[in-house]
Amino acid sequence: MELFEVFILGVIQGIAEFLPISSSAHLIIFRDVFGIGSSMGANLEMSFDIALHLGTLLAIVVFFFSDFVTMFLKGITKGIKDKEGKMLWYIIAATIPAAIVGVLFEDVIEDALRTNFFLIALALAFMGIVIYWVDKNSKQTKDFGKMTIKDAVLIGCSQVFALIPGFSRSGTTIACARGLKLNREDAAKFSFYLSAPVVLGAVVLQLLKKETIQAIASHLSMFIVGVGTSFIIGLLCIQFLLKYLKKHDFKVFMYYRIILAIIVMLFTLFI
Repeated sequence: MELFEVFILGVIQGIAEFLPISSSAHLIIFRDVFGIGSSMGANLEMSFDIALHLGTLLAIVVFFFSDFVTMFLKGITKGIKDKEGKMLWYIIAATIPAAIVGVLFEDVIEDALRTNFFLIALALAFMGIVIYWVDKNSKQTKDFGKMTIKDAVLIGCSQVFALIPGFSRSGTTIACARGLKLNREDAAKFSFYLSAPVVLGAVVLQLLKKETIQAIASHLSMFIVGVGTSFIIGLLCIQFLLKYLKKHDFKVFMYYRIILAIIVMLFTLFI
């Protein structure tokens, strides 16, 4: 695979991981529909996708480093009595549902849906409408200080749907948070916070596989470009979305998802 294709996939991952448009669906569509990176075998494909996720994980850690340090220190020393401290325990509680379902069913879902472009298209369109509708009809009456453990667990449970390509992890968690009346900026932040342990777990599990280490060793330059690109683009997209949501809603993302869904449906029907 050409390094230019690696760069494109890195850009796609960096954008789609944080914007509510589904990174898994975009990697599948650009690879299998548009042919970018289609020369990769199945084992290399999965390993490379994990490398791209490693890049976006690094973007989250760097961008929110001070937040994570504060949450950890206050969470250990002050617990849920402190605004920042309770976020540590909320993130842990919210991560458990997705972690359990991911470990038990991720491979089954991937095998069943990864090449079903019609269902991916339906998920893209459906979730795009849901995100916009929920946001439009939900007040912004909560911030982190008013969040409850129940809110955190419900948002965490919504991550389960993100295992289906097209739903979007950030999209489902932000939509759920907005449905619970969390303001847009904090809804996005909590979604980003939640992605760190989930992506870290997926990366670690993949790196424990011998074939992943072999794939990285055999294609080191490709992995470096992929990780570096998704990292840089990810940083820019986190900053963009947090700034964008201060004044705008999710309408543009709904339109984009519907248009992409139509393109994918047309591809499945006529090509």
